[in-house]
Amino acid sequence: MLDGHIKRGLDPWLGRAGSALAGHGITANAVTITGFLIGLAAAVAIVLDSYIWAFVLIGVSRMCDGLDGAVARATQKTDFGGFLDIVLDFAFYGLIPFAFILADSYENGVAGGLLLLSFYVNGASFLAFSIMAEKRGLSTDVRGAKSLYFTTGLAEASETIAVFLAFCLFPHWFSEIAICFALVCFYTALSRIMLARTRFKAERQA
Repeated sequence: MLDGHIKRGLDPWLGRAGSALAGHGITANAVTITGFLIGLAAAVAIVLDSYIWAFVLIGVSRMCDGLDGAVARATQKTDFGGFLDIVLDFAFYGLIPFAFILADSYENGVAGGLLLLSFYVNGASFLAFSIMAEKRGLSTDVRGAKSLYFTTGLAEASETIAVFLAFCLFPHWFSEIAICFALVCFYTALSRIMLARTRFKAERQA
């Protein structure tokens, strides 16, 4: 929901930073992998109860996620780069709740599991819609130039990152925040299913 507004504010800065990195020979894939490794370090910090470090590392990791696209636009976008980006994004989104489960499985296990389930369902709805849109030759630039067809929703990257940062600031409220956001993710998936029903219902299967 907030991605579009944040993207408009960050794009000029990311464009300049991406061009500078590309000028030093840094590839988009290197930035993508670096961002994931920093996210992995954030997960380790969570398991060790170092929540302030986790907060900072999550922020840096997601800045890398914005920068990789800017570097790609300054050099050359590739299908593998887009593939790698989406896979490592999904890995990161699962990694942070899993780290909180590891940190305190008794308190966080059920809520963390529910949140991971909601991510699974929401991610499946996103990817399935993208596949069907590609099959029908549909395109959109609502979130800029992307490797996949991006459908908007109530729970997008900005909201997810905000929730992860809230986990780090209020770790004792993890379960309550996780359950609320899981419901938001389920709603987003349901709204995407309804959109797919509207967009694809007139199409015959091959």
